[in-house]
Amino acid sequence: MRELVVEADGGSRGNPGPAGYGAVVLDPATGETLAEAAEYIGVATNNVAEYRGLIAGLRAALDLAPDAVVRVRMDSKLVVEQMSGRWKIKHPDMKPLAAEAARAFPADRVRYEWIPRERNKHADRLANEAMDAGGRGEQWSPRDTSAARVAAALPPSGPPGDAKAGAARAREALSSVAGAPAVGKRSAGRNDWAQPPVPGTAPQDPPAAEPAPASAGAAATAPPDLSAPATFVLLRHGETVLTSEKRFSGSGGSDPELSEAGRRQAAAVADALAARGTIQHIVSSPLVRCRQTAETVAARLGLDVVVDEGLRETDFGAWEGLTFAEVRERHPEDLDAWLASAKAAPTGGGESFTAVARRVAAARDRLAAAHAGRTVLLVSHVTPIKTLVRLALGAPPESLFKMELSAASLSAVAYYADGNASVRLLNDTSHLRR
Repeated sequence: MRELVVEADGGSRGNPGPAGYGAVVLDPATGETLAEAAEYIGVATNNVAEYRGLIAGLRAALDLAPDAVVRVRMDSKLVVEQMSGRWKIKHPDMKPLAAEAARAFPADRVRYEWIPRERNKHADRLANEAMDAGGRGEQWSPRDTSAARVAAALPPSGPPGDAKAGAARAREALSSVAGAPAVGKRSAGRNDWAQPPVPGTAPQDPPAAEPAPASAGAAATAPPDLSAPATFVLLRHGETVLTSEKRFSGSGGSDPELSEAGRRQAAAVADALAARGTIQHIVSSPLVRCRQTAETVAARLGLDVVVDEGLRETDFGAWEGLTFAEVRERHPEDLDAWLASAKAAPTGGGESFTAVARRVAAARDRLAAAHAGRTVLLVSHVTPIKTLVRLALGAPPESLFKMELSAASLSAVAYYADGNASVRLLNDTSHLRR
């Protein structure tokens, strides 16, 4: 059964005062925005606006997938507790709104979760946009998010609208996708892959919890899981000749071998993992550079390597083997579209980030179910590893452009049976500097 995430918010400038709500429906596997709703509702209280946002979000979810399971995430403790049946509804204005919300989507397939306000920014932004529009005597309408995604993905540099500055910022942000070297972050300590979960912590998911081995419905209602998680230690393969030249290197190109530098990196990470002594299984992308890296580690640890197709790199289509500058020169419109939307694919039948996220999420769920309570080394590539991290954090697709991931770097994510995920490490390259 499909799962949807609804995030909703409402606000009143005066309480009561000019009020509005915002709601967004998200794909929990990819973080993709599926629908948005917002409206200025005139003079009302915060609580009324919150309920109106919930109703709008549930109706949008019903339009998208009437048979889905819905997880509602709101920063209104009142609405979450009342709709969950734990608090009585005493105020006469709230009773009809709660009843309307209960009718908006089959109640037995809706679960409610409180989140802090800082994790509800999307719906909050929509509510404020609706109130701003109402203040101008206008109706809220969805904005073109493509330009916004690019702006959010790239650090500020140069005046707005400066195409050359934008290209330079995009080139810098995408450098690790094309294999640029980066300064790694040191591990906080030797036990960073085996920290116990903190009881009662809120789920860390996209935009809710990472899908766990349990079903979506069970994950939404299960108590906090204090058992050992499935821990994925994420190893990016060592360098190839294309890495050092900062060229796009995906699953549709020449499938290069490790360079001499890459073989040294693989040996160094093998020594580091042997010293740590926590890896129990090794799973690799099918591409040569990953299998060579994985086999170097496996020989040092005395383990076998299992290949999983879901861990392969993005297919960059006609961009395979090209530098960012060459792609900008030959395929400028396609590159702009790719930077603007996770749904856009590289020229020539390449793979979009949305498609990659679905493939990687399926592999994650499969491997987490097979290795519950174990520590597994996944040897993969830039995009799949970044995708696993961003899904664990509940971050939007453009966050892929904001992460550095060096060759032969280590990251780690733990997955719990209740649906929680915990990022333990990102881009550690300390083993390469010894």
